[in-house]
Amino acid sequence: MDLSNLKPAEGSTKSEKRIGRGQGSGHGGTSTRGHKGAKSRSGYKTRRGFEGGQMPLQRVVPKFGFTNINRKEFKAINLDVVQELAENLKLTTIDVETLVGAGMASKRDKIKILGDGVLNLKLEVKAHAFSKRAKEIIEKLEGTTEIL
Repeated sequence: MDLSNLKPAEGSTKSEKRIGRGQGSGHGGTSTRGHKGAKSRSGYKTRRGFEGGQMPLQRVVPKFGFTNINRKEFKAINLDVVQELAENLKLTTIDVETLVGAGMASKRDKIKILGDGVLNLKLEVKAHAFSKRAKEIIEKLEGTTEIL
């Protein structure tokens, strides 16, 4: 051990620097803020996305298109998935609770049954929406469709 590797005991010194406590502290005068300009003043804040006068990214990126705020989002489930679920669980009625229980949708999802795949069971299907083809296929097999 020698003078070059002496350190204070663990926890005996504070880690944060005390600013504005005179020249002797090493952080007096301008209190580590530099000289002049908005950043050196009290109460300085930049708005979100400010890039120091450079054109901000949100103004550089082109904007186009349209977002409909009234759009209804549906979780799409095909007839082959309904068929497989009905066969595995031996069901005659498929509803939202069944699909949520099987992990195919969440509780808040609105479900739309689509006509992709084959269906060869007579089923009673309850969902928020049906495609034209899905409705035709289910009713051709003497099943029923109910819109919730």
